[in-house]
Amino acid sequence: MKYLEEYRSPAKTQALLREISSLITKPWVIMEICGGQTHAFLRHGLDALLPPQIELVHGPGCPVCVTPLEQIDKAIAIASRPEVIFTSYGDMLRVPGSTKDLFAVRADGGDVRVIWSPLEAVQLAEANPDKEVVFFAIGFETTAPANAMAALHARQKRLRNFSLLVAQVRVPPALEAILSSVGNRTQAFLAAGHVCAVMGFHEYLPLAKKYQAPIVVTGFEPVDLLNGLYAAVRQLEQGRCEVENQYQRMVTLTGNEAAQRSIAAVFQPVDRKWRGIGVIPQSGWGLRPEFADFDAELKFEVNTMTAPESPLCIAGEILQGKKKTSQCPAFRKQCTPQTPLGAPMVSAEGACAAYYTYQEFRHD
Repeated sequence: MKYLEEYRSPAKTQALLREISSLITKPWVIMEICGGQTHAFLRHGLDALLPPQIELVHGPGCPVCVTPLEQIDKAIAIASRPEVIFTSYGDMLRVPGSTKDLFAVRADGGDVRVIWSPLEAVQLAEANPDKEVVFFAIGFETTAPANAMAALHARQKRLRNFSLLVAQVRVPPALEAILSSVGNRTQAFLAAGHVCAVMGFHEYLPLAKKYQAPIVVTGFEPVDLLNGLYAAVRQLEQGRCEVENQYQRMVTLTGNEAAQRSIAAVFQPVDRKWRGIGVIPQSGWGLRPEFADFDAELKFEVNTMTAPESPLCIAGEILQGKKKTSQCPAFRKQCTPQTPLGAPMVSAEGACAAYYTYQEFRHD
């Protein structure tokens, strides 16, 4: 199948591994930003085939993982109300709040539904005028266009019973937070191709220059990832710090401008708290004032809720590439997929879940 088999070719994979090995002369720390990339590295066993000089660390590119605890508590508080139909993507139902998760709310009788698109939530609001329908709008730039379209459709239909609980986050400010943080170890980045397909990669150009860190846009198949690693190592070895696009079949410099216009019509940049990391300036999107009627935090008066993180969970340090999952004292003990302490063990893109799943499989 085009764009699948050719990017999983064992021959191409082995050739790229040989090229990387012949090129590298020093140890380098490289971060793959997206959790999908983390899972792909481990699922295909690429991490075990790389030269020992390459240390992969895992970034904050998992939207479920970086949604703060208090936002989960807000979702639980709203979903527990009898007049509400609360909608979300499936992963969010298992993310633990301070005392329970959304699955527990559903077990207690709350109307919590898994949907595939925010437009389904708009349809639910139209079909249930006696209910308040809320969609948990999480995600990076990839989900923002669809979430924006949901708000635009709801406004066009004049729906007063639809709202968004917004937890949208943006990648470039998070990268800057990592690069400027005390103790940063990351020397180069693999940027997520699907994010760049929407937003382009022009925002990364000043970051690479300012912090002298190569950034390479990649896809998610073995050949994509190894092409990205090869480009990053080549830059590091040559002393260059540029942005390269190794995912040209999907990504352009400027991205999908129609999608960007939809985002800009509904959202504006805001400071956003990231789970385990803290507040990163201008790292999120919030609803514009003209869409305030669709803001679930305001409608249900939960905007002042706060919650402390578990002292056992080191998710923030893992998501910044400062520590490995193996360095977490709770990993595989108090924290498992059945009893997760933090979102990285829950999410399908979480680094902790990836290591738990694939390393256990290898041991078997």
